[in-house]
Amino acid sequence: MKTTFLLILNFLFMSGFAQHTGNIPTPSDFKRVNAKAGSFSYWLRHTKLKKDNTVYLYNGQKKRNQQAQYAVLDISIGKRDLQQCADAAMRLYAEWLYSEKQYAKIVFLATDGTEMDYTSWRKGYRFVLRGQRLQKAKSAGISDNRAAFDDYLQTVFSYAGTLSLCKQLKPVPHPGDIRPGDVFVQGGSPGHAVIVMDVAINAVGEKRFLLAQSYMPAQNIHILKNPLSNSPWYSNRFTTELRTPEWIFKNNTLYRWS
Repeated sequence: MKTTFLLILNFLFMSGFAQHTGNIPTPSDFKRVNAKAGSFSYWLRHTKLKKDNTVYLYNGQKKRNQQAQYAVLDISIGKRDLQQCADAAMRLYAEWLYSEKQYAKIVFLATDGTEMDYTSWRKGYRFVLRGQRLQKAKSAGISDNRAAFDDYLQTVFSYAGTLSLCKQLKPVPHPGDIRPGDVFVQGGSPGHAVIVMDVAINAVGEKRFLLAQSYMPAQNIHILKNPLSNSPWYSNRFTTELRTPEWIFKNNTLYRWS
């Protein structure tokens, strides 16, 4: 009976019934972990999904691989090839803080170690490349509207990446402690990052989690299928590596916003 009910939920979801991440049916005998209103976990769980389950690139073309996604987030890509993998994780974290008006906490490291803080951007400072490093220079007036925030993010995406994200986040020693908002990230060129969108747990303590990514070229952020099951849910009981449709992460690559 429960299996039939889950099949119905999945059918409704795939038919466009779901409006946000929290509508994705959990595996049998799993229950979503608590998410306090206003928290990053709560915000991620209520992120809207597109009815069109197609992944598009920043230039409007369809992504060649349309088999990796289970659902597509209703989040802007932008019109430049910037919002790629690490940028998607930063985008979601920044959007949550922006929605909560926690502007002072919106700070990202550039690859050269420069702190690109939104507080300075709001005051008219910009981050410009001089020589081999970014420098902060006053070149605009008060910039506290949405368009200015979008411009700030585009600058972050230009100068930050997987390497800087590894430096900014703190390691999570064991996947058993996985939480919504955590990031699997491998720094480098190439590197990759995927963000944990939601977590469910069963009576014996096993956790299942949803992952979302962008990729290269910049594309819609999308919730990934588990290539081992074709479900969107992954188990925290993976062994030496976590296999996703387009990347394989080692088991020591889980990080958390500090």
